[in-house]
Amino acid sequence: MKGIEHWTAKRTDTGDVRLFLWQKKAVGAAKGTILFVHGSSMASQPTFDLEVPGRPHSSVMEWFAERGFDTWCLDNEGYGRSDKSRPINCDIPNGADDLEAAAAHIGKPLLVYGISSGALKAALFAQRRPERVARLALDAFVWTGEGSPTLEQRRKRLPEFQARHRRPIDRAFVHSIFNRDHPGTADAATIEAFATAILELDDSVPTGTYVDMCSKLPLVDPEKINVPTLVMRGEFDGIASIEDLLAFYARLAHPAKQFVVMEGISHASFQQKNYLACYHILHSFFTQPEPVYRG
Repeated sequence: MKGIEHWTAKRTDTGDVRLFLWQKKAVGAAKGTILFVHGSSMASQPTFDLEVPGRPHSSVMEWFAERGFDTWCLDNEGYGRSDKSRPINCDIPNGADDLEAAAAHIGKPLLVYGISSGALKAALFAQRRPERVARLALDAFVWTGEGSPTLEQRRKRLPEFQARHRRPIDRAFVHSIFNRDHPGTADAATIEAFATAILELDDSVPTGTYVDMCSKLPLVDPEKINVPTLVMRGEFDGIASIEDLLAFYARLAHPAKQFVVMEGISHASFQQKNYLACYHILHSFFTQPEPVYRG
């Protein structure tokens, strides 16, 4: 399936920032418009439009496009093909600004899916601009960070992350994403294809999301997120404890909310062996009929 390249500009005090967007159109009449938001250590196309030989439906964008959704992703500032020129660490609020620019470019109410720090960006965007968000899906999300083994380890390097705007990544680092929580949840061919696609675009990424997740949580207020929300948590994900997420979930303002634990999955859901279960969960949420009665 052919994709379409788009560019938009985010206005800042120091000038416009060019942002790259990638679209795969719905097959047939569009049932909705999805915006996928990537995490801390990779750009959008490797995450959401990955092709792996022998792995059917490896591209989540194509899977949803085949089921009637216009699908979009964007590279946040500092990642992939988007502008990397500003001397900033591209933190989570800055990433939420990117989503606002992307939403203005797309021009429709969005079904928003974010993973890891992308989930934080998506949640903050929904908090700021609920009129832009039809439904919100937060995968590998973290609220306060309490009880997170991943963040506990990452905080040991916080001074290093605070000292510079970018951090290097390589193939071994990508492998560590899949080995840190529960090795075996992803197959080797997918991990290698994912690593290759990431490293073709970036050999370093911004430090801002790491700094924020280690030292500035919570960054969003669930009582101010007034849109239908799905919280997705991998069974073995180390980025957030169940208790942290359930406390967030309980405080969500909108009555239409769901919490799902995904069996046999660690952190990078769409690159896991059980990726089709993730698609099913997300598709069910995005196609849920609107209520005919609201009390």
